[in-house]
Formats: sequence, C-alpha cells, structure tokens
Amino acid sequence: MTPVTVLREAKARYQKVTGHCSEKERSHSVQQTLQTREAALKREIREKDRTKDGEGERETVESDRHIERGREGRSLLRSRRSWVWNQFFVIEEYAGPEPVLIGRLHTDADHGEGRARYLLTGEGAGTVFVIDEKTGNIHVTKTLDREEKAQYTLLAQAVDRQSNRPLEPPSEFIIKVQDINDNPPVFLQGPYYATVPEMSHVGTSVVQVTAQDADDPTYGNSARLVYTVLEGQPFFSVDAQTGVIRTAIPNMDRETQDEYLVVIQAKDMGGHMGGLSGTTTVTVTLSDVNDNPPKFPQNLYQFSVLETSEPGSLVGRLRAHDPDIGENALISYSILDVEGAEAFSISTDSQGQDGILTVRKPLDFESRKSYSFRVEATNTVIDPQYIRKGPFKDVTTVRVMVEDADEPPLFSQPSYLLSVYENGEMGALVGRVTATDLDSQSSIIRYSIDQHTDPERYFSINALDGTISTAMVLDRETVLWHNLTVVATELDSPSQASRVLVAIRTLDINDNAPQFAEVYDAFVCDNAQPGQLIQTVRAVDHDDHTNGSRFLFRAPPGLTTDRNFTIRDNKDGSASILLLQNRFAQGKRDMYLVPIEVTDSGQPPLSSTNTLTVSVCHCRMDGTIQSCNMEAYFSPAGLSTGALVAILTCIITLLAIVVLFVALRKQKKESLIIYEEEDVRENIITYDDEGGGEEDTEAFDIAALQNPNASATATGHGMAGGFFLATRRDVLPKRKTLASRRQKMTTSFSTAGASALNVEQFLALRLSEVDEDPTVPPYDSIQIYGYEGQGSSVGSLSSLDSSAGESDAGSYEYLKGWGPRFRTLADMYGGNEPPL
Repeated sequence: MTPVTVLREAKARYQKVTGHCSEKERSHSVQQTLQTREAALKREIREKDRTKDGEGERETVESDRHIERGREGRSLLRSRRSWVWNQFFVIEEYAGPEPVLIGRLHTDADHGEGRARYLLTGEGAGTVFVIDEKTGNIHVTKTLDREEKAQYTLLAQAVDRQSNRPLEPPSEFIIKVQDINDNPPVFLQGPYYATVPEMSHVGTSVVQVTAQDADDPTYGNSARLVYTVLEGQPFFSVDAQTGVIRTAIPNMDRETQDEYLVVIQAKDMGGHMGGLSGTTTVTVTLSDVNDNPPKFPQNLYQFSVLETSEPGSLVGRLRAHDPDIGENALISYSILDVEGAEAFSISTDSQGQDGILTVRKPLDFESRKSYSFRVEATNTVIDPQYIRKGPFKDVTTVRVMVEDADEPPLFSQPSYLLSVYENGEMGALVGRVTATDLDSQSSIIRYSIDQHTDPERYFSINALDGTISTAMVLDRETVLWHNLTVVATELDSPSQASRVLVAIRTLDINDNAPQFAEVYDAFVCDNAQPGQLIQTVRAVDHDDHTNGSRFLFRAPPGLTTDRNFTIRDNKDGSASILLLQNRFAQGKRDMYLVPIEVTDSGQPPLSSTNTLTVSVCHCRMDGTIQSCNMEAYFSPAGLSTGALVAILTCIITLLAIVVLFVALRKQKKESLIIYEEEDVRENIITYDDEGGGEEDTEAFDIAALQNPNASATATGHGMAGGFFLATRRDVLPKRKTLASRRQKMTTSFSTAGASALNVEQFLALRLSEVDEDPTVPPYDSIQIYGYEGQGSSVGSLSSLDSSAGESDAGSYEYLKGWGPRFRTLADMYGGNEPPL
C-alpha cells in the first residue's frame, strides 16, 4: 500500500465521520486517521527496506543497459529516478501531543549505510515542517489552517554526510493542507432591508441573501450551503440554493401589517446534521398601493357663516379618510351642485387631505338663509391595476346656514360719477347719493363727506337726503376732477357705516381768452424786403378743446396799426407776421409794437389782444446783424429793467423787516433782564450760614425785600416799607372791586396817619386781598411783608435794624402798656435781668 492509498482511505473515513458527528468526535476521528496513516507509512518503509537490495541491483543493471544502448545507438534514454516520494497531505486544525508524520523521502543512493543526509528547504521548512536527516521522515509541528495557507512548496535534497556532495539533484514537492469543516457560513451584507408592494402575487421576488463559507468548495460538502426560513412563515419563502426570498401568500395588506421580520439560515454540509450554520435578518416593508378609496366619516356636515363674511372667508373644513399614504392618499374636493358652487368654493389644503370650504361671493341673509349642496372627494392618483376596487371617490352633503348680522348701509351704486359746470354759484346742485339699511327699512341714515378727501371744502352734502352741492366757486383749469368719499352712517348705530366713491368732474365753460403761447421778440433788418417773414406766433387756450381748439388771428379793429407789417392767419392755430413795406430808413425808430387780436371758437367766443415787439437792426447785405437795440437784443435772454427794479425793491423791504424784528427782540430781552435783576421780592435765597443773631444783618440785606418802585411819600410816614401800595407783579389783577377796595383802605390809612394804623388792620388787609384775589395760584405762595411799623408808637419789633446800644441800654417797660396781647412779651423782656 502506497502513502497515497493510505491518505485517500483516511480522507474517505474523515468525510464520513465529520458529516455525521460532533466536533469532539470529529477531532477524535482525525487523530485515528492520522495514526492509521502513520502506521501504514512505516510498514511501507520497512517493506521497501527489505526489497531495496535486489531491486537496486536490478535497477542499476537496467540503467547501465540503457546507458550502453545510448552509447552504441546514440539514442538518449531517460534513466530511472532514484527518488522515492509522493505528494503529501496534512489535515488542518489537528493538534496532537507530538509531531505528526506526514511522509518520507528516500533515494536509491541510500543503502542504509548512514552516509546519506536528507535536507528540506522552502516554505515552512524548519518551523512548520521538520525532516529526519537519517531516515527522511517529514513531520508537521504546528496546527495548520487551510483558510490561511492551502499548500506549501518545499525542496528536498540528499547529500553525502561526510563530503556534503549531492547524491541526487534537488527535487520540488508540495504539501497540501487538507480542508475540514471548521468555518460556518457568514452573511457579509446582513442585516437586509427590502420593500415589496402590498397585494403582490405569490412568488413575487423580495430580495436575495448570500452567505459565504471559507471552507474549500472543491472538497467535500464543507462549503455546500442550503438556505431555510427560520422565522417569517407563512408569509415568505426562500430558495434553498439561490437564497432568493419570495412572497408565500397573496394579498398581504399594508393597512393590516406593514412590516415583517424574516430570519434566514444558511447551513453547510448540504444542510445535513453536523453542518455549521449562520443566520441573518431581513426586514421586509410593504409599500403602499392605491387600493382604498376615500370615505367621508359623516353623511352630513353643517356649518354657519355670517352674511357679512368677505369672499374668501373660511366656512369650514371637511376630511375624507383614506387608509393609504403618500400620493395614494391625495384627495381633491369639488362641489357638485351649481347653486352651492356659485356661493361657495372648496379647495384642498397643502397636505392634500382636508377640503377647505370658503365664501365665493357676498351672502345676504335677507335673500337666502341656507345652502345645501353635495361635495365629492376623489383620489388624484388611481392605479389601473386596482381599479376593480373602485370607485375611488365618495360623496357627502354640506349644509351652510347664513347668520344675520347688523350690516352697514348699502349705497344704491358701487360708485357715483357726477358733473357740474365751473364758475357756478355757491350751492349749485351736483347730484345725490342714496343708501338703505338692509336690516331695517325704517332706519335713519346720515350722510357726510370725508374731509380728508375734500380738504379745500369745495362741496357740501345734505345729511338727511345725501344731496351734494358746491360750497365755493369751481375752476376747471385749477382742479378738473374731485374724488370724494361719502360716508353713510346709521343714526341708531354709528359704528355701522359704509363708504362710497363719488367722482365729480368740473365741466368747462369758455371763460379763458386765448393768449400767445410764449413771449415773442422779433427782429427785422433795416434792409429787409417786403413780404419777408418776420415772426410766426401761436396761441393757447386753457379752456377745453371744445371751447378753443381753433383760433382767429387779425389786426384789432379800430386800432391804427403800423403799415410796415401785416398779419396772415395760417388757419392752424398760428399766424405769420410779414413785412409789408420798408420805411425804416425814413424814420429813426428802432422798435415797433404790432398788436394782434386772437379769438377762440368757444360759445360765446373770447378774444384778447397781444402785442408783438419788433426791433429794427442794422444788417449787412447777407442778412447778418451788425448792430441792434441792446434792450431788444438782450430781452429774450434776460430780465427787463422794470423787473430788476421790482426785485431790488422786494429785497430792500425784506431787509428792513428783518432789522426791525431784531431790534424789537433785543429791546424786549433787555427789559426782561432789568426786571429780573430789580424785582427780587419773592426770590428764595438759600445759604448755609447758621442763625447768628444780630449778625444776620450782614448775611442778608433786608432792603432787598422792599419794592424799589414804591414811593414813601404816597404812603405817608407809616408806609416807608413800600409794600402797602405795591401791586403784585407776578399776576395781573382782574377784579375791579378788589382794586377799589384796596385803594379805599389805603386812602383811609393815609388819612388816619401812623397813629391810627396798627398791625392787626394791616394783616387783615393782606389776608382779605389774598382770599378774594382770583388770580392767586392755588398752591402755597410766600407773602413778604416789608412794613415794619416804623411810624407806630411802639416802633419796630425787628432786631435787624436795631442798634446794639439801644438794645442794651433801653427799657422794655413800655411793653406792659400795649395790652394783653403783648403781656407775655413784656414778662420776657420787662423783668429785671439777674446779675451775671
């Protein structure tokens, strides 16, 4: 038995065992196979050792014979190989207790004398594979993985042990790693996501899944995969060989269940027991198809809307339910009845789901109180494949109730166009507007003109009947159109008001005479020939073209015109001034005035006389001007002397006014400054000095409280303070009774003299004056009394004007004679002071 035979039997046993056993049993079977193979190899080596002597001699003789024939017949014959070796195999993933013998190298040159040494080089030599130098036995020392490296290429050689001389040429051989089922199938692209339309037929392809097995597909069934469905039945099935997933039942409805989870298994070894497996998940989503028509949840929808709702106002929303999604659920709405379509309109919202019902035209509760019509909902996208499930539309009834509202007055026309002639008398009738209250015919309406539309107050309106008349004389040439807004308001409800536009056109009458279109200044040469055109003039008329479209030019009748010129009417609104005869050399005039009468074609016709100024210039023979009147020459480009004088006069007048105004302002300002400096009666002066007794006379001048305008002579000896006759300067008294009373009391006090005046009467006078004066401010004010009673018998009570000598040396015994009012003061100052 050769090593190849032993290896084939081992592989067959391995395939039988690994296909129907566990991993532990599979490993044990591999070990048994390797041991059996190793024993067979050893037996074969021993048999070859016993027969090598006879066979070697026979082979040597045969070789010599071939060589001799080669020499004699000169034919080259291949000599027999001296190597004895085969292709070797090693099973992957084997991990035994000691290195595994996988084969033996032997050469005929080795006669067992021990002088042959075997060498092994190449991939894995010395690390993965080792060789016995004496016997040539090859062992594998490591566990091999076919998925990492499937075969190893090595080089074998036999050399003389002593001289290292090659006994045989080197020979290359291969060691193949035999595959075992050690890799499960793997889904590299999982998990999978797929979509299939709902209602698909049985067998509709969904998606194909693919698993990969790293084992050798050419050896055994280690890489032969079979696909099965572990989860997802009975909805889906999978092709066992290709992995294509298909629908297994018909009419799967997305509205019932829109997603399925399918688990697919891939198992090697052809799906038999003992094979390795791998799984993946496939999420299958059912896509929507239009298999459901829209459906209204109600048979009747009721809405209400005010009659005052503007066109486009929202009435309500309708929705027909469609279980589909996306474009299959888009719905369009329409009104089927003509009456409903005239008053209302319906449209689809931006999401394509709701029907929006709006007002299409103005509603009137008084004319119609309700509307009833049908509304249809239809799918916009219909799939012909499912048309049998139709019709894809539904109909419902809509009832709209019109609610009454307090409406503003309604004008008889949406706008009014009136006209009136210009230059008419004030109060001329223009026209009339009328409005009615639709809610109550007996309601009273008041009319008015919006003053913002008639700021100049050209027109007035009768508030009761709406009659419009002129309020001033109109001029068409100033304002042609007057656009008024008339307001109609309910008397019982002023908030209910409506407006209407009233356009009034001012009609023309022929009230403007034609004039020259511009100021003409003509020139004529002193050597001009008769018939020469001097100037062409045109006229304009500010009236309407019906009253002045054509003009008649002529010399004014009854006026003596210069015989040097003539007027020719061109019949086109212009006239030509021609030179009739040249008499310029006979006279010394350098300017001529030519009157021209222009008449319009209105009824009645109006005319005006305009003057054309013609200047005579000295010209050369070719007609160029040599000299001319300077005033006439420059008048077209500048201003006349009269205009310049007028302008200069205006400028001088304005300057005089400005100077006068500045002078008045300055004088007024100076008078105010003097008043503020002198009148300090009621100024409050604040200072930080503490009360110093008699030293206060230096901190504040009491004379500042006295009125400088008051006269001591007018008041007598008792009025030296100056405040008794002084009038208040902060306000102007307006009551004559108070002033007369004041004058009377002052006169009585002056007559009585200082002896009759006392402080009580003085204070009573001041109190009465303040109480009865209506010009006194309502707030508290400071009343200053400068009167000190200098003419009284008791003298002044103030310490400000008293001298130190009198205060110290004087006696206060006289205070006791003043009466009970001064008793307390007399006790304070009249008593004897204790000695210091």
